Amino acid sequence: MKDTYETPAETEADTAGLMAGRRITFDEAAAWLSATELRLRQVARALETPAAPVELETTINELRSGAQRIRETAKQMLFLARVTDGEVPLTKVFQGTEDPWGVAARDSDRKAYGGPAIIPTQWQLTKLAKDAEKPGAQTTTFPEAMEGIGIGWESKVADVRRRVERDAAVAKEVLQIPCKTCPAGLGEQCRTKNGWPAEQPHVGRLREAEATVDARLGYLDVNPVHVPDA
Repeated sequence: MKDTYETPAETEADTAGLMAGRRITFDEAAAWLSATELRLRQVARALETPAAPVELETTINELRSGAQRIRETAKQMLFLARVTDGEVPLTKVFQGTEDPWGVAARDSDRKAYGGPAIIPTQWQLTKLAKDAEKPGAQTTTFPEAMEGIGIGWESKVADVRRRVERDAAVAKEVLQIPCKTCPAGLGEQCRTKNGWPAEQPHVGRLREAEATVDARLGYLDVNPVHVPDA
């Protein structure tokens, strides 16, 4: 599977410059995506006449194709901005299943779809908006349906990224702890009874490293990471 998460350079990048507040708005995201699309198209146009005589048709077309995908994403962000501002009516339940979403979904099972839709996806919101246009549909707005939800929330993508970062931190911390099961000291990998180096540390050493890292990162019980304001 293609890796879609950050490189070290991206992880260290400061995203504060992308937003006016503490969290990015969909309107801000749309503006940045629009600017990115324009720059990609400009690079593609410039590569039509590069400094060295090399045919770059494939790269130019790939850049323009990527720019088009970014344009569609920017449009989706603008739509979500209208939805979350309460401008777009949404049906109170998913048509066909009658499953509620948002605050109303807290006590529901929704077993066939992986659990209650408390936090709707962007595509669910698109469907809810489309179904709201049907005659007789009972509608609500995003602010009404989500009242009291969202403080401290973050995407599943952030959850995965934080887990990757946590695992990497644990791997480094392990080497800072002498193993109590084998003779491995600081900076050394654990070893088997025959003296072979093992990539997987002994359980006691691993648990000690995990406890140290989790305390430093603010992990809470089974949660991947402490989320500010949660």
